[in-house]
Amino acid sequence: MIKRLFLLHSLCLIAIAGLAQDYTRSTLFGVGFSNQLDTYLSPMEYTGFQLSFLTARERMTHWADGNLSFQSLLQGAFSHTKNPARTATAWGGRLAYDAGWHYHWKLSDKFSLKAGGLVGADLGFLYIARNSNNPAQGRFGIDISASAGGSYRFKIRKLPVLVNYQADLPLMGCMFSPQFGQSYYDISQGSRDHNVCFSHPGNALCFRQLLTFDLEFNRASLRFGYMGDIRQSHVNSIRMHDLNHSFMIGYVRYLKIIKRNER
Repeated sequence: MIKRLFLLHSLCLIAIAGLAQDYTRSTLFGVGFSNQLDTYLSPMEYTGFQLSFLTARERMTHWADGNLSFQSLLQGAFSHTKNPARTATAWGGRLAYDAGWHYHWKLSDKFSLKAGGLVGADLGFLYIARNSNNPAQGRFGIDISASAGGSYRFKIRKLPVLVNYQADLPLMGCMFSPQFGQSYYDISQGSRDHNVCFSHPGNALCFRQLLTFDLEFNRASLRFGYMGDIRQSHVNSIRMHDLNHSFMIGYVRYLKIIKRNER
């Protein structure tokens, strides 16, 4: 399924290569707070820090009178957390990829809104060395998300500043989960017990939001802001949540794609 998603992304890029106008590419790095719970491994919440990165690419196209954009997001994270007594440590990792389309409404020269949808895949793990039986939990899921946001442009004296906000809410998908008490050894030996579950906001309410401020300098910008990422589920008698709040900083590059017949 992941291969199919990346193939779909590649085909979309090829399809819009000759139609692209403005191209924005950003890279952000973050550090923040992490709160994790996975009752498959432990009934206690683990808290600590998280290191993360987020790369985003967005292209405006000529479609829909130039109001339609294609966006791709690659997000990664590594967490180090401890239980309340500080006697056990958990390590976590995550890699997520999303791609989709947004329609833009330019309400004024300074203010615009956008809305659309994303298709994504999510792969991760949580490892607690203290556990002797089931020390690790694997995570995998795919989903379709609603996405919306906006931007506002202003100046601080003579320095242009661009404020961006985007929120993504998964609406439906599927995810892997063992049953409570079912070992990965049993699964590897062919034991199947509804390990692929349909996910929706009722059993896997997730939400990601990103608020950024760009200090613009010619064809590049310094970007900093906040990312809140909430991942949670309650399937197969296992309750999980991964709550993260991070300060992000990085850079943005603005490129102009010129079609061959325009050169």
